[in-house]
Amino acid sequence: MAKTAAPLDSLTAPRATPRRRTAPLASVALLGAALTLAGCQTLGVDFYEPSLTPSDTPQTAEKAAASDPRTRIGAREHPRIIASYGGEFRDPKTERLVARIVGALTLVSENPKQAYRITVLNSPAVNAFALPGGYLYVTRGLLALANDASEVAAVLSHEMAHVTANHGLERQRREQEVELAGQVAEELFSNSLAGRQVVARGKLSLAAFSRNQELQADVIGVRMLGQAGYDPFAAARFLESMNANQRFNAVDPDTDASLDFLASHPNAPQRVELAKSHARAFGPEGVGDRGRDYYLSGINGLLFGDSPNEGYVRGTDFLHPVLGIRFSVPPGFKIDNNADAVHATGPRDLAIRFDGVTITGRQSLAEYIASGWVTGLDESSIRQTRIGGLSAATARARADKWDFDITVIRLKDRIYRFLTAAPNGSNELDATASVVRSSFRKMSASEIRSLEPLRIRIVTISQGDTVGSLAARMRGVDRKVELFRLLNALPPGATLSPGQKVKIVSDR
Repeated sequence: MAKTAAPLDSLTAPRATPRRRTAPLASVALLGAALTLAGCQTLGVDFYEPSLTPSDTPQTAEKAAASDPRTRIGAREHPRIIASYGGEFRDPKTERLVARIVGALTLVSENPKQAYRITVLNSPAVNAFALPGGYLYVTRGLLALANDASEVAAVLSHEMAHVTANHGLERQRREQEVELAGQVAEELFSNSLAGRQVVARGKLSLAAFSRNQELQADVIGVRMLGQAGYDPFAAARFLESMNANQRFNAVDPDTDASLDFLASHPNAPQRVELAKSHARAFGPEGVGDRGRDYYLSGINGLLFGDSPNEGYVRGTDFLHPVLGIRFSVPPGFKIDNNADAVHATGPRDLAIRFDGVTITGRQSLAEYIASGWVTGLDESSIRQTRIGGLSAATARARADKWDFDITVIRLKDRIYRFLTAAPNGSNELDATASVVRSSFRKMSASEIRSLEPLRIRIVTISQGDTVGSLAARMRGVDRKVELFRLLNALPPGATLSPGQKVKIVSDR
């Protein structure tokens, strides 16, 4: 519902949920060169000197690379990446799994002296990328999509290839050149057609350069896979899984794909074939280790979808265990828990936005509605009321071709806001807004305790199990059969074998 997003987003405010709390550092530093202890001998007691103590200023990988401009770039951008992707995902089992994969790849890196810092990001988006200086990132969403260690190794070797080839520095230099060219063009041509053409040619050059970088990283990455003993065909296999994931999410017009891998890593069927051709240098399909068993064991219980700090979507219900609130939308609406607010879209261009702000002072809710944040407000429509035992106020507004119902509810020092939109003249605005506002309430302590996040669960196929029966065991998700096939990379017509392990999603 793109045309409903604009009027709702024009009435913006901080998100209803607090930003995820940034956990202590969860990155794992890995050195490419192993420390060798040569010529060690047993010393006699006469040589023992108890006064010898460890250095107060030991040399570390971070200190050794501190003077490297590439490391400084990565260190500067690292906090921004963490904030953009919801913080670091802290789970010892997951961190050990990813560190094991990066460690194996480091041993075959083209630059064995390069140190790598791998961070698992607390995001359901499917993405991985690298920054100069050896900063590697992978989202828990990508880990949930992958089906074995070789597939994650394929992604990480590709990103490590960007680091060893200094693509980050080259890209930064080219971006600066394009930006400078644009500034010069504007100055010379005063934003004329000729000036715009100069800028456009520069951007096309940068895009072509980036595609060359991706292809070079593909070649290096597949070579690293094979040399590390992983299945070299995993690169092509996981590219196909990411394509399937993109198609799955494309069905939802409200899905924001800007944080996903293929948004920044151009993909095409030809690229899959190129990855396969590079893999054939190591032999036919079936060579190399997939690492499936230990990988599935490592992601069993992995958080899936929204985290508790963001709240959960369960069908037509939105529940936030941290804030202790919940509400429902009418049947036929779909809830999308976005980064800035919770949106719900329904039939006939109806839409709902929910967010919240922290307010200090004793301003009344009627005064708050009239304070200037609502475009086209009809101040005569403001009414004080109570919802779920809480102080509330409602009002109406009109902007462009849209009518709005505004509802605000005070809970302690926060004001929660519902903005319900409908095309001018719709007779469904009142009924829709009434359903939503009347459903808002505080959650009980028992409700909060019983609410569990969705997780990846590994199950073993039994005799008689089918795609349909296994998908039916999933909870808290829509399009269960499609999602089950996606998570397990099962094309139409694929057969299941008893004893085979597969992934499902459940809150149990």
